[in-house]
Amino acid sequence: MSPKHVIFKKVSRDKAVVVYMAKRDFVDHCDFVDPVDGVIVIDPVQLKGKKVYVMLSCIFRYGREDMDVMGMAFRRDLFLVTRQVYPELQDKEKLTHTKIQQKLLRKLGDNAFPFFFEFPDNLPCSVALQPGPSDVGKKCAVEFEVKAFCGENQNERIDKQSSVRLSIRKVQFSPEDSKVVPVADSTFEFLMSEKPLHVKMSLPKETFYHGEPVKVNIEITNSSSRNIKDISVSVEQVTNVVLYSNDKYIKSVAKEETSDSVPSGTSLKTEYTLYPQLAHNKDRRGLALDGRLKHEDTNLASSSILPKTNNATVAVTENNKSRCVFVSVKQEVLKEVLGILVSYKVVLRMMASGESDEMLFEDFKRACLKGVIYGDDDESPSEA
Repeated sequence: MSPKHVIFKKVSRDKAVVVYMAKRDFVDHCDFVDPVDGVIVIDPVQLKGKKVYVMLSCIFRYGREDMDVMGMAFRRDLFLVTRQVYPELQDKEKLTHTKIQQKLLRKLGDNAFPFFFEFPDNLPCSVALQPGPSDVGKKCAVEFEVKAFCGENQNERIDKQSSVRLSIRKVQFSPEDSKVVPVADSTFEFLMSEKPLHVKMSLPKETFYHGEPVKVNIEITNSSSRNIKDISVSVEQVTNVVLYSNDKYIKSVAKEETSDSVPSGTSLKTEYTLYPQLAHNKDRRGLALDGRLKHEDTNLASSSILPKTNNATVAVTENNKSRCVFVSVKQEVLKEVLGILVSYKVVLRMMASGESDEMLFEDFKRACLKGVIYGDDDESPSEA
C-alpha cells in the first residue's frame, strides 16, 4: 500500500475559492529554490463574474499591524508578485504542470486551475526574532505568504470573505559535501614576556544540524610568563537585521565555563562539547528562530548561506594584568540582501594573569645630562 500524500487545503469564508498545496516548506538548495505551486478551485456562482488572483509575498515585519504611526505601517514588502488565475490567460492544458498539480487537476475537475511562482535571487529565508515574556503580539520577522482573492482587478481592496491566506516558509538546506574544517590559530605576545602564548581552536566539521552537539577542540601552548585560567567556550548567534540600517545582535546560545588552567611553561589539549538548542533558550528575548508556522514549534534559526568571504580573526582586550581572548571566524555577506541574516561563531575566552615586572619611573630633565648646566628654565642657549 502506497503512503498517502498530505495535501493542505484552505477555503474562503464565502466558499468562492479553495486553495490546495502539497507543502508549506520550500527549500533553498543554494543553487536553486523549490518553486511554489498549487491549485485553486473556484465556484463560478459565488464569483459573480469577478476574476481570481494569486499573490506570493515576502514581508519584513518589524512591529504589529496595529502599531501604525501617522499612517506608516511597520512592515516592508521585500517581494510581491500577483498573477491572474481565472479567467485563464492561457490554455491550462498547454501549460507545464508539476506532478502534484497534474494529480490535483485530474481529481478536482474543470473548475480547478494551477498557479506557479519562482523565488528571485537574494531573497532571505523565513526568520523571526523571539519575543520576550512581556512582548505578547509583537514580532520582528521575515514572513512568506500565498494569498488567493477575488476582484474586478488586482488593485482593488481585497474582500476578506472571498480571500484565502496561507503562511509558508522558505527554508535552507546546507550542502552535505562541505569538506571545510574551521580553524582559528593565533599567537599572543605579552608585555615583558620573552615567549608568546599560542592558541589553536578547531571544529571537526563546518555544518552542524539542529540538536547536534558542537565539539570544540582547544590546543593552548603557554610559553609566556603569564598563567592562563578561567577558560570558557561559547556558541554565539550573530543576527544582522538589514533594513534601512544594519543592526547587529550577538547572543550566546550555549556556553561551557570551566576552571581549567594552563600555568606558565605548560600546555593544554582538550575538547569541549556545547549544545546550542532552543530548549535551553526559551525565554531569551531577541534570539533568531526559524520561521514559525501557526501551532508548530520551531528551533534556533539556521545560518544564512550566501556568497561569503571567510576570514579567521582574533580579537584581544586587555585590562590591567589580565587579557580576555576571543577567537572566531568572521564572514562577510552580500549587502544587497535585505531581511534577517543569521550566522554562528565559536568564541574562546580565557584570563591571562601574573605578576607584572617592576618599573622605575624618573622625570626626564636636561640638567641630568652629564657636563651640561642650563638655567632654571632648562632651556639650551640657542632656544633661550
